[in-house]
Amino acid sequence: MPAGAAHAETTPDGQEVTDFYFAGNITYDDEPIEGVELSVKGGGFEGETETDAEGKWRLYVPEKDKYTIAVDEDTLPDGVIVDVESLPDGVEPVAGTSGEFEAEFGLTGTKIVNLFLGEGERITISLLDQLASRLVGGLNFGLLLALASMGAALIYGTTRLSNFAHAEMVTWGGLVALVTTTIWQAPLWVGIVAAVIAGGLFGWAMDAALWRPLRRRGLGVVQLMIVSIGLSLALRYLFQYFIGGGTRQLPGASPAPMQFGPVSLSYIDLIGMGVSIVVILAVAWFLTRTRIGKATRAISDNPQLAAASGIDVDRVIRYVWILSGLLAAISGILWAYFRPGVKWDMGMQMLLLIFAAITLGGLGTAFGALVGSLIVGIAVEVSTLWIPSDLKYASALVVLIVILLVRPQGLLGRKERLG
Repeated sequence: MPAGAAHAETTPDGQEVTDFYFAGNITYDDEPIEGVELSVKGGGFEGETETDAEGKWRLYVPEKDKYTIAVDEDTLPDGVIVDVESLPDGVEPVAGTSGEFEAEFGLTGTKIVNLFLGEGERITISLLDQLASRLVGGLNFGLLLALASMGAALIYGTTRLSNFAHAEMVTWGGLVALVTTTIWQAPLWVGIVAAVIAGGLFGWAMDAALWRPLRRRGLGVVQLMIVSIGLSLALRYLFQYFIGGGTRQLPGASPAPMQFGPVSLSYIDLIGMGVSIVVILAVAWFLTRTRIGKATRAISDNPQLAAASGIDVDRVIRYVWILSGLLAAISGILWAYFRPGVKWDMGMQMLLLIFAAITLGGLGTAFGALVGSLIVGIAVEVSTLWIPSDLKYASALVVLIVILLVRPQGLLGRKERLG
């Protein structure tokens, strides 16, 4: 795979330039309308822009597919809506709305969607329907976030390391699946199995080559954290060197959604949620029913006492790193379908949310990370009902701050005596 440019080209409004886009003009009485906000979504992808002084707009998408284009009617002149009688071929209004339209490409990777405004009554989806849709989307996001967060929480619990390179462990899963399926042309199931195995091996190699030697040298947690930041940067730009700065799609990304009342879900969403639940239950069984799992919890509670009682701490920590790598790889694959797309820094986009979920649930507890992830995922998605989507990740941090002000140890954490 050839190396890409140092950075993917982006537009002034922050869109990543791809080979596929919707574009057009918005006019009213033959006059261009400036400042109209538009968004596009489909298959987990979202983007937005606004019209310029000439009424022109362009929305880039990752691949040719069917998308929903929405016009923010609050940015239109008073009393006017999009004239549905003048919509171009391949563009249909979404039932129950006056500002949303389903659009799909023709033979080329560009689709011109000129929108003409006229007088009419505005119709919007009810708040309850929007809330139901956001809640399900938040649950989906929270479950895949939980896979990564639980692994990072186990590492913190057993080593007290805040591993910034955990983001690259997530990216690694998506990259291996991408290379296996698109470069080597293997079936998707082979790519997924290869990615999960590679994730476990990656976790094992990181501990064997770096973290165990550093622990034996007696480095403090701050020094280890700084090393993890450097490792994160090195791995991230190594990934970029090999795959470039663009976004690449896994096979079957962005399938057509199925409608369940007000909720739209694709079969990939349903499979992803099911896989996440099964894996989370398996981790819970491992931690509560197996000897290694119980040893892991003992080390998290008191590593000195665990070592004194005969537990091989280094051996258990090695298993924790392998498990964390497995969970991060699965999360990376699901994240690649949720975004959608594999990108060199995709894991970094969720790292802050991983830390927020771990802190929110209670440092060092995997079950706390699960609860924190679900809260963060739902908060992120539901917040878009009231704030711009660009700020939705900040809403998770607001929830984190509020809960920590009330309960500093996190939801499932234990109070620690200071002094």
